[in-house]
Amino acid sequence: MAEFERYLNSTGQPLRKDRIDCLQMNLGYACNLNCSHCHVEAGPHRTEAMSLAVIRDCLRFAEQAGVTTADLTGGAPELNPHLKYLISGLRELGSVETILLRSNLAILDEPGYTELPEFLRQQRVDIVASMPCYLERNVDAQRGNGTYEKIVRVLQRLNKLGYGTHGPKLHLVYNPDGDCLPGPQPALEAAYKKHLRENLGITFNSLFTIANMPIGRFRNELAKRSRLEHYCRLLETNFNAANLDKVMCRNLVSVDWQGFIYDCDFNHVLHLPIDLPGHRIGQVSAADLTGMPIVVGEHCFACTAGSGSSCRGSLSN
Repeated sequence: MAEFERYLNSTGQPLRKDRIDCLQMNLGYACNLNCSHCHVEAGPHRTEAMSLAVIRDCLRFAEQAGVTTADLTGGAPELNPHLKYLISGLRELGSVETILLRSNLAILDEPGYTELPEFLRQQRVDIVASMPCYLERNVDAQRGNGTYEKIVRVLQRLNKLGYGTHGPKLHLVYNPDGDCLPGPQPALEAAYKKHLRENLGITFNSLFTIANMPIGRFRNELAKRSRLEHYCRLLETNFNAANLDKVMCRNLVSVDWQGFIYDCDFNHVLHLPIDLPGHRIGQVSAADLTGMPIVVGEHCFACTAGSGSSCRGSLSN
């Protein structure tokens, strides 16, 4: 932690909470996939799920804070049994303009979930879909055999519902399959759009490039291959102070499945809560958070390296 703080102090740009306009909720660790890069180490064996009581606390906070964006993640957030209740509750709040659902897409090809996209369309929920490459072999290597085929089927169904065209927005997410930084977001987006349109008839709104965090399964894999030190050094040497004004933690509060609050979903995995009594979403207000110092660590180099990285992609584009 001291190392990133040293870089931060050298810039004279302290990281503190500004106005909270985004509430990010991790709805649980259950997932239909076991992805090699997953920072929360989600999978079919996980049972943690946000309860209805915590969801109601989140809705009360969102209303009181006047948040404009709700960001739903997991695991596979679709597996939370209260997802529809949460989305419907968010849609009733006058301040919420955007609801983002972070999906691995393959879940929407599973029995019991194939009709969910119609509900999402009706509720004007934008989908942020993880697709680490537009080539089948690379996707299946990271996410499991047969995943690419499922993703393509779901994307084509989403297009028919208007996603990525005249309906809600459809964003894809790229992350590298190894210990390197993402390439330039505009160039990768152009390559994705060309390949998917010409070969599969698929369209989408934008591509988010996200650097892999050296935590969770990805960190374990790097350590196993003796590449952890190399990757952490790569992130550190590419530190870009220009990204500090744009990092998502300034305007976001992240809530884990138990209701504890963090500056981001990565801090939640590392058990680095916001330093307030109780640390729970039901016990704080947006006013309590404004001006709070942001808890940082070695992993923060991933958000500030190169073109920068956030849950909505590169910070420099």
